[in-house]
Parts: sequence; C-alpha cells; structure tokens
Amino acid sequence: MKTFVSLGLGLLLLAGYAGAQVILYDREGLRGRVFSVNSPINSLADYGFNDRASSAVVERGDWEVCEDAYFRGACIILRPGQYPSLASFGMNRKISSVRPLSGPPPQQVYAPPPPSTPVYSYYPRHEETLYTADVVATRVVMGPPEQRCWVEQQQVVKPNQPNVPGAIIGGVIGGVLGHQIGSGRGNDVATAIGAVGGAALGANVDRGTQTYTQDVKRCETVPGSAQPSYWDVTYVFRGVTHRAQLSFAPGTTITVNENGEPRV
Repeated sequence: MKTFVSLGLGLLLLAGYAGAQVILYDREGLRGRVFSVNSPINSLADYGFNDRASSAVVERGDWEVCEDAYFRGACIILRPGQYPSLASFGMNRKISSVRPLSGPPPQQVYAPPPPSTPVYSYYPRHEETLYTADVVATRVVMGPPEQRCWVEQQQVVKPNQPNVPGAIIGGVIGGVLGHQIGSGRGNDVATAIGAVGGAALGANVDRGTQTYTQDVKRCETVPGSAQPSYWDVTYVFRGVTHRAQLSFAPGTTITVNENGEPRV
C-alpha cells in the first residue's frame, strides 16, 4: 500500500511539473538563445546555460530560481508572466538552478510582479519548431510630432497712464485763467475752454513711455524624436505575405513558427 501511495504521489508530482513551464533567454527583452524548462534542473551548467539568463517567461506555475546549483544561495520565486529584464531584481546572469514551486514560500522571496503591459507576443515557445522567412520590405515609423515650449525674456514698451492729479490741477488753473478773459457769455465760454485745455496739459505732465522686461512663453511644433517607434516589416513565408511590427530593425530574414508568426 505504501508503494502504491508513493507511486501515486510521484505521478501527481510529474503531472504538476508537466503543467508548469518557464523559458529563459540569454538576452534582455525575451530575445537571444532560448532554454525551456518543464522539470527541476539542479544545475544549469550541465546544459550550458549556467549564469546565462537575462530575461524569462513563466507560462504556467510558480518557479524558484537560485544563484547556486542544487537550489542554494539566493533564491527568488517567479510568478506567471513576462520578465523582460531579470536585472530589475538582481538575478541577471545569476541563475544556476530552477524548479517548480512545491510549497508556499515566505512572501519576501517573491520577485516583483511581472509588468502587465506591454505584453511581448513574439517570444519563442517551448519545443516550437522555427523557420526562416524572407523580409521583402521594412518601414521605420517615427514618433508623432511634438510641441516644444520655452520661456524667454522680452522688453516691452508701455505708455505711462495719464497724470490724473495733474489733469485736475491743470483744469482748475485753466478755468481761472479763462474766467479772466471777456465778460458775460464770452466769459463762460472762455472759462470752459480754459478748464479743458488746462486739464489736457496737466494730464500730459510727466507722461512718456515705460520699458520693462517680462517672461514670454513661446512654442513650436517639431518632428518626433529621433528614436523609431517601431519597424513595420513585410515578409514572405511559404508563399504567403505577412506583416509585423517589431521593436528593432530586422535583417534580410526573420524567424517565424510554422504559422508564419514572428519569433524574435
């Protein structure tokens, strides 16, 4: 009975391993040489991939990765998702052993959650046969136009405001002087004219222009940044034309799977 139970547990454990999977890449951004894992590996040195992983994709299950062989040294747990850079949590080119998680570890050994977006869909899958397709056209798509603004100093000339006190005094004096001219109706007219003229002269006493400096905001539209947003690539695989948007410039060929989907 014990043998049967042990065998049953072993089969369940193997089934759990088959359902879990992690893919390691020797370059950041899920690129470069690919190494797929679906069972515990005590030492990646036996497979020529020791201290080589720079990015990873965990497709199923939680995985423990360790700096030293046989799961010694610093270890960390990777959840399902894409890890474009293992350097973000100090495991770049340091992984020597890897295995599916068999029990709940302390919370502090989990890696930061993988970014949810953007999701890169062109990474090579486990045991996927790859082919070469011919690139027939490549178009670089630059970023959208941008508006750049700056603040510069500008001299401004502004006329002074009318001299209100001077206008009042000038009006009074002008009225007095006008009153002394003529008599009767003419005297009234002269008084009014004198008051208006005096006010006008008084308002312009010490009146001129004022020059000062102020900050002025200016903007202009310029072309997008020199960095391309993506490369629009057209390629032919098995007589069928495909298109894909890549984050890097391809060569004369592109790697695809049997369905013609990019795997780069």
